[in-house]
This record gives sequence, C-alpha cells and structure tokens, in this order.
Amino acid sequence: MLDSPEPSPWWRLKRTWMIAGAGVVVAGTATVALVAQASGAACAAPAATSGQATYYAADGGGNCSFDQVSNPLVVALGNAEYRAGAACGGYLDVKGPKGTVRVKVTDRCPECAPGHIDLSRQAFAKIGEVSAGVIKVTYSQVTSPAVPGPMTVRVKEGSSRYWLALRLDNTGNPLSAVELQSGGSWKALGRTDYNYWIAQGGAGAGPFTVRVTDTAGRRTTLNGVTLTPGTVQRPGAAAAGTVAPKTTGPARTSAAPTSPTSAAAAPSSPEPVPAESFVVASSEPSAEGSRPAGPRCR
Repeated sequence: MLDSPEPSPWWRLKRTWMIAGAGVVVAGTATVALVAQASGAACAAPAATSGQATYYAADGGGNCSFDQVSNPLVVALGNAEYRAGAACGGYLDVKGPKGTVRVKVTDRCPECAPGHIDLSRQAFAKIGEVSAGVIKVTYSQVTSPAVPGPMTVRVKEGSSRYWLALRLDNTGNPLSAVELQSGGSWKALGRTDYNYWIAQGGAGAGPFTVRVTDTAGRRTTLNGVTLTPGTVQRPGAAAAGTVAPKTTGPARTSAAPTSPTSAAAAPSSPEPVPAESFVVASSEPSAEGSRPAGPRCR
C-alpha cells in the first residue's frame, strides 16, 4: 500500500489578510446519472449568519484542493464552519454594504472565529470597498445552486490499485458520502480534511463506478472513472434531463496588508451560473452521510 501524498499543511503556508486602511484535464467516457430526491415540501430559507469579512489573495485552490481559476469568487471558513473539509464545494450568498455575491467554499482560515469569513479579493470588491479591509456582512448557505459544468473527478497523484484518492468538484452542495462499487455492494470512502476521499486498501485497476451523495440528498453515479493519477475526468451526460446543480472553483493564499486599490464594484444579487443537464436515473433512496455540512432541506 502506498502512503497518501498529502498537500502541505495549512500551518506551513504563509497567510496574511489583505487589510488596507483598517491538472491536466482528461475527457471521460463515463456516464452520469443524477437521482433527484423528491422533497414534497419547499425548503425553508437557510438562516443567515451576521459577522465580518476580510479578504486575501485567493486563486481558487486552497485547503479543499480545487483547481486554480482566473477570477475566483471564493471564501475560506474558520475551523468550526470548515468542519474538517465537510463544507468544501458548497456555496454561500454573502451580503455586504454594496450588494451580494455568491462564493464557493474552497479553503480553511484557521485564524477565523465563527462569523468571520475570508473572501477572495475579487469577491470582497463586489460587496465592499477594498480600502476598508474589514466589512460587516451576513451570509447563508445556498442549497443546490447552479454550477458552471458537469461533475468532475480527480484521481490524486500516488493513487494505484492499492491506494486510491478521489476529489469531486462541481457538486453544488457539499458531499456527505462517496462510495465505490465493489462486486454487488458499495464501499464507503473516507473523507480527508483536504477534500479527497480515500480507499485505503485500494480498489484494483479500475475503471471504477463512483456514487456520490450530497447534503441535500441528491445522488449521482459516475461510471468508467479510470485509474489515471493527476488527471481530472469529466464524465458526460447521456441526454438532457433534470438540471443538476454544479460548482465553481477557486483558491486561497492570504496576502499582507497593502495600500488601498480601486475596488471593482457592484453586484446587487448573486450572479447565476449556467447549469448542466443530467439524465434522471431510476430513483433510489438517498443515503445521508455522517457529517453533512450546512443547512439543507428536510
């Protein structure tokens, strides 16, 4: 069995808030089946949290191990809200003095107390003056938001038939469970705080069938995931069907206090992202994970 090549711990990364004035992508042949769970009742709006926001030099990556992006609208959460990785991939609507922005959870902020969120500079500039450095905000988790593309799977470097690590992206909601099909049953994978799901004893040479359950009870099955370490696979949709929420990605590396710069300005409401279509498979009961993150429909 190979040891897990884990990313550098957060405490080794240089991190300073910006306060001024105060992989290789591989086309997959897998198919995706989304099983939508009928709720029967409308979801209550998630309770909003009041607190404060700072900003840092995020790039879309961070402790959740997502890929870097050019215009990261992302957020890092303190340990209590990050929940050892259980919040990764979820979205928050954050309201500040100048409007509202929708951000993806991509990182951990060890210094942040509950109610303190650390936004990317780009996200901060949409709801407050960058020169302020710290602003008052309210924020709430978004249930099943639209995301920019189909769900992806990344096989971690060092994976083999004897040890396997998978990262899921564009899930919309945080995940509660990831399983591999083994024979006639499903084998649960273990979650790490850096957002990879591990089969410690491996799962053979593949290809693999992966079943993903999110915190809203939606279940997606990805077929034909190959053992190709260091690559991102994008299983396609067989045909148009039920709209499946998807996620955006961004990163985190804090930066030091700088002189005020002109802030971008403006949104008054979260910007919608186009969603992909997925085929509705035969309905199966959803399985809740042991550590769902954030508010969800009941």
